Amino acid sequence: AKASCIFCSDTFLSVFNSNSFFLVIPGEHLRICPQEYTCCTSEMEDKLSQQSKLEFENLVEETSHFVRTTFVSRHKKFDEFFRELLENAERSLNDMFVRTYGMLYMQNSEVFQDLFTELKRYYTGGNVNLEEMLNDFWARLLERMFQLINPQYHFTEDYLECVSKYTDQLKPFGDVPRKLKVQVTRAFIAARTFVQGLTVGREVANRVSKVSPTPGCIRALMKMLYCPYCRGLPTVKPCNNYCLNVMKGCLANQADLDTEWNLFIDAMLLVAERLEGPFNIESVMDPIDVKISEAIMNMQENSMQVSAKVFQGCGQPKPAPALRSSRSVPENFNTRFRPYNPEERPTTAAGTSLDRLVTDIKEKLKLSKKFWSTLPYTICKDERVTAGPSVEEDCWNGHTKARYLPEIMNDGLTNQINNPEVDVDITRPDTFIRQQIMALRVMTNKLKNAYNGNDVNFQDTSDETSGSGSGSGCTDDICPTEFDFITTEAPPVDSDRREVEASATQPGWSLQTLLIVFISLVLQRQWR
Repeated sequence: AKASCIFCSDTFLSVFNSNSFFLVIPGEHLRICPQEYTCCTSEMEDKLSQQSKLEFENLVEETSHFVRTTFVSRHKKFDEFFRELLENAERSLNDMFVRTYGMLYMQNSEVFQDLFTELKRYYTGGNVNLEEMLNDFWARLLERMFQLINPQYHFTEDYLECVSKYTDQLKPFGDVPRKLKVQVTRAFIAARTFVQGLTVGREVANRVSKVSPTPGCIRALMKMLYCPYCRGLPTVKPCNNYCLNVMKGCLANQADLDTEWNLFIDAMLLVAERLEGPFNIESVMDPIDVKISEAIMNMQENSMQVSAKVFQGCGQPKPAPALRSSRSVPENFNTRFRPYNPEERPTTAAGTSLDRLVTDIKEKLKLSKKFWSTLPYTICKDERVTAGPSVEEDCWNGHTKARYLPEIMNDGLTNQINNPEVDVDITRPDTFIRQQIMALRVMTNKLKNAYNGNDVNFQDTSDETSGSGSGSGCTDDICPTEFDFITTEAPPVDSDRREVEASATQPGWSLQTLLIVFISLVLQRQWR
């Protein structure tokens, strides 16, 4: 016994900072370890209890390192990618339009700059209605172009506002605005929500991994980790099943997080599919300059029909002064875009591609499922902690070196009512953990909405209800039911042109339509 206690004293050096020699003494004074012959005093038992607490906290933090770093690092990568993607798209459009239109574009560049400013503001959490913002962009672009293709007329602000009201009816830009609205809203809703999900996952993992063990848990940890030393059995490690019951008792509240955590991970994986699909933000933003150029060319090709319809609906404008009226349309706005060359696209954002990022995060997310319920098993598999599942006899069972007989408890707080190792008050759930469960539930709801193309409001993440921050992203009755996704293929260019030409040859609007337009003019000018 004396030799065992000498070994025991060496083990305690880091705790007591002493080379003291400990003798075997009766253990009636012990409050946690078996009250048999021991080499631990009451003071040692208290200090070892605190050491057990620290080791447990470090074990949980160390074991959760993978989950925490997954969300931290991937959030940073996705955020950098999306921000750089928007910067590249804006730079590409500006370069192309400066080369193509020169001063005409530069004099009207704020229309395009405002578009990207609003897209960036939406991505970073701003209260932007994407559908309304895109409608305003096309209306403003129509006003500017209408003046350029009709330089012989003078247009008042009221007249230009009337022009903008005919954007939907005339379709001067072809089908590009409708398609782009569907694509942009879907893409940005998915991208913003996914990054927000990574933020929530990061915060929950960081917070929950910082455990605060209860007094009952600390007693159980001390009994499992250091009572073997006090009994003179320093080489005997705890039985695996014994460790599981201790950990399930100490991590009962964390295990209750598992159900909502798994639902959250499933929802993240669903939205990740959207980042790979036809509406992913990279495939939408990368060629957005070419799509807008196509819309402008549609307007140029149908300028006469568009002008005739506008004059019919808004009235004949007044002629411009002689100097302006003498200038012909080709002199002002007859430049066309050169053909699109895929090799001229800007380099990939953030040195990677969206496909690679999504493939990587999907693998990591799948590995993080059931993390909190399996945490006790992960800790107890650590050879530094237990004797391992294969050693059932020569292990510490809480009293001596022998088989551990009690059954293993199920997961979660309510199942710890009969835990033989940890005193758990099942009537008092951890408030902090419940807050994290609620945060996951709110985020899961938002992710499901985003999967279905419905926008969400991130300004108040404590609100469980889904906001209506920026429109649904559903256009022309293209709204799928929950977890059903309908893709829309772009119609051929020829059909686009036929549709525009057909609209240009339709009869004039009815008096009722004109009355509605007039009332809307009086009530609001949202784009100004």
